[in-house]
Amino acid sequence: MPHAGILNAGVCDANIVAFKASAADLFFSREDIQMAENETSLKPKTRTKPKLERPKLYKVILVNDDYTPREFVIMVLKAVFRMSEETGYRMMMTAHKLGVCVIVVCAKDIAESKAKEATDLGKEAGFPLMFTTEPEE
Repeated sequence: MPHAGILNAGVCDANIVAFKASAADLFFSREDIQMAENETSLKPKTRTKPKLERPKLYKVILVNDDYTPREFVIMVLKAVFRMSEETGYRMMMTAHKLGVCVIVVCAKDIAESKAKEATDLGKEAGFPLMFTTEPEE
């Protein structure tokens, strides 16, 4: 049963522990505050954020050849790089005219896997279709 003057009561190891406090214990004197301020030094905590570097970007490059049909190149660009018919056509024609065309710029692991997937599709179909990767400047 609660008694007068008990602030908090709890059960610890099946023993009832009661905390009693008088009104004088709840207030601090001016000397107590000044003594606490003299003993305590407040220093701001400095937090350092780790510098995260952006991953280096790599270009996936379509290399032109004289044997792979244009329609097949467009189909691969649509399937692997999720391009529209028109965008695939423009990329294929750029590679046809200039010899190479940058298809996409992305993280190294993504660029290498996309280039491998597209090159493998050409090999499966019997064409020398080739995609390469190189770091972006």
